[in-house]
Amino acid sequence: MVVGLPTDAPLVLGKHSFESRLIVGTGKYTTYELMRECLEASGAEVITVAIRRERLIDQDGRNILDFIDLKRYTILPNTAGCFTAEDAVRNARLGRELLQNLGNPGADWVKLEVLGDKKTLLPDPVATLRATEQLVADGFQVLCYTTDDPMTARRLKDAGATSVMPAGSPIGSGQGILNPNNLRICLEYLKDNDPQYPVIVDAGVGTASDVAFAMELGCDGVLLNTGIAGAREPLLMAHAMRQGTMAGRLAYLAGRIPRKLYATASSPESGVLTPLPR
Repeated sequence: MVVGLPTDAPLVLGKHSFESRLIVGTGKYTTYELMRECLEASGAEVITVAIRRERLIDQDGRNILDFIDLKRYTILPNTAGCFTAEDAVRNARLGRELLQNLGNPGADWVKLEVLGDKKTLLPDPVATLRATEQLVADGFQVLCYTTDDPMTARRLKDAGATSVMPAGSPIGSGQGILNPNNLRICLEYLKDNDPQYPVIVDAGVGTASDVAFAMELGCDGVLLNTGIAGAREPLLMAHAMRQGTMAGRLAYLAGRIPRKLYATASSPESGVLTPLPR
């Protein structure tokens, strides 16, 4: 008899609901054709797109949206490359207008990024909070990229963020989850009296084991881009990230055994064969 996988609750992000807990980006692929194949292999239902003309059109004049099935995927527009709250709000509104014209359900939300500097690409917490407040007031469902600082995470939630998305490590670094204890505290603070509040690790994921670890910690999902697009074999890595997400989620639901200093025998001591007396 083959035992099937247990049914899991969907990932709920504001008004949206998804089976896949992996969100993938669309940047850094060598070709749009490869991007399209990797999106499909990842099993993602949500994909992020930077809403700036230079990121929508390649050097040959082709539009990235022509390579994305808008009926299959919900687009999550992001404000990548913005360094002020004002610029981020402007780009979010541009994304909403674009997706409304395309009839995509992603028109009502945004992945907010307000970066502090070009070297670290770490978020500016003050500007991120200010932009969150403005966008929430403007009717957006805001998914906030932030550091793994629990205080900042809680303030973003209090400001009305639909989801807080702490970084595992700097964008594109591939270092994985550098500070799991901070993530645990973020999860505790954000889910206190609100266990269904979605917390998604965003940035720094380098391979499938990083994804699995994030999910094992209790995160509700993972958002990544470079981990797939920058891999030696992106298509294979897309499959790996998909499986890593599923494995980590199942492990979290199953509950790992506690860590112990000493060994614990897995076989009972009773019934052990003993030598016959001579």
